[in-house]
Amino acid sequence: MNTSQPDVSKANLLVVDDIPANLRLLTEMLTKHNYTVRPVSEGFRALTAIRTKLPDLILLDIMMPNMNGYEVCKQLKADTRTRDIPIIFLSALNEVLDKVEAFSVGGVDFISKPFQVEEVLARVETHLTLRRLQKRLQTQNDQLQHEIAERQQVEKALRQKNEKLANTLQQLKTTQKELIQAEKMAALGQLVAGVAHEINTPLGAIQLSVDNISAFLSETLTQLPVFFQSLPETQQHDFFALLQKSLQNEMTLSAREQRRLRKLLIPQLEKYGIDNATNIADTLVEMGINEDIDHFSSLLTAENYKIILDIAYQLVSLQQSTQTIASASQRAAKVVFALKSFARFDHTSERVEANIQESIEIVLTLYHNKFKHGIEVNRFYDNDIPLISCYPDELNQVWTNIIHNALQAMDYQGTLNIAITRQENYLLISFTDSGKGIEDDIKSKIFEPFFTTKARGEGSGLGLDIVKKIIDKHEGKIEVESVPSKTTFTVFLPVLLKSGNEILLNNYEIE
Repeated sequence: MNTSQPDVSKANLLVVDDIPANLRLLTEMLTKHNYTVRPVSEGFRALTAIRTKLPDLILLDIMMPNMNGYEVCKQLKADTRTRDIPIIFLSALNEVLDKVEAFSVGGVDFISKPFQVEEVLARVETHLTLRRLQKRLQTQNDQLQHEIAERQQVEKALRQKNEKLANTLQQLKTTQKELIQAEKMAALGQLVAGVAHEINTPLGAIQLSVDNISAFLSETLTQLPVFFQSLPETQQHDFFALLQKSLQNEMTLSAREQRRLRKLLIPQLEKYGIDNATNIADTLVEMGINEDIDHFSSLLTAENYKIILDIAYQLVSLQQSTQTIASASQRAAKVVFALKSFARFDHTSERVEANIQESIEIVLTLYHNKFKHGIEVNRFYDNDIPLISCYPDELNQVWTNIIHNALQAMDYQGTLNIAITRQENYLLISFTDSGKGIEDDIKSKIFEPFFTTKARGEGSGLGLDIVKKIIDKHEGKIEVESVPSKTTFTVFLPVLLKSGNEILLNNYEIE
């Protein structure tokens, strides 16, 4: 990829949109602000244009014929020459899931149609600036390493370059501060898709349950008086017994277990000469009736058995829907509370008393969607874990980084053990994953700034450096032990101690 540093006012932009009016508007708008703009109206042509001459940034429409923007982006991110080009998606779609999809395929931003001139210009300039900063940082880091090597060989050359090196270091510190803030925002960004799913799933369950209840009230409720009057007294008794047995069942069966129970019920139904035994067995199993059907033979052999089973099934479904609504509401509320707690910002920048267990559980709640398809999380928490004096928002970033690294190390398949123990005047918080481990020759480098084993574009190399700085700020320390299939990061944090009306931090040293 072209690594030259383009002037912001003369950057080379590619605009892709199948609507001529949009294409013309964007081209004129950006050209007026001294950008070099290449307009393209179709996805395949865009790929050809990009590979012919690499742009500095791409504005890419999502909804296009033949090849949509998502597919164009995927192909560009799969090519080493084009994967680092910033892509800003353009779309009239404004659903959360559309935006999540845009970011998941590699987009850096999302602009909704109709366009606002100021918004388009601001976002274009922001991402060009971020791209230049990344290139500048890499260049400055390479230059710094080269100068250090020269210092070891030529002392005289080092003295001549001291002033230049000091300026370079100052620029590096400034850029690093900007990247640290970007790393903090990236940690939250990593959670967005999972949080959206965690909210949408219970909301979908609630909506479905509400629809079921509404359908019952509008279609079945008025039939109940006539239905009960039509049943003989013995059948009424059996009907209510059937409902009671079904409502008392709280077991959740797997599909395999349901098939097994259906096979057992069918012969019992056929014993009574019941036609359509397979369908009736399906209904009974779904209602939680999988044994003792002899008690309900008068209902199953009745002339109107279909109506009886249908109304019983709907009444049971009504109860299940209310339980689903209660469970889903609690789940959604828990995720919202966790997100609110995670995203809070302490403007006072002062230590406060906090519960470490609660802060870790907040992060685990937000990562729940990443865990449930292949990660087993085991918790080993001491009883009566004391409060500590800390900066809770910054510790949330520590737990987020360590847990996220563990998930990546395991390829999202494995076991994560989290333990909190008291050792004299320190809390020990350990995270042990079953991933591939850290090689001995790089273990000493993992806390160094800009060191990363991840593929280009997947990590800045600042995550664990930031973690260590936060822990140092808390007067603690972090250790790592690693062998294949077992890597443990242990954080030591001083415990909150009270003396009279004062709150003190113990100065006990860890050898």
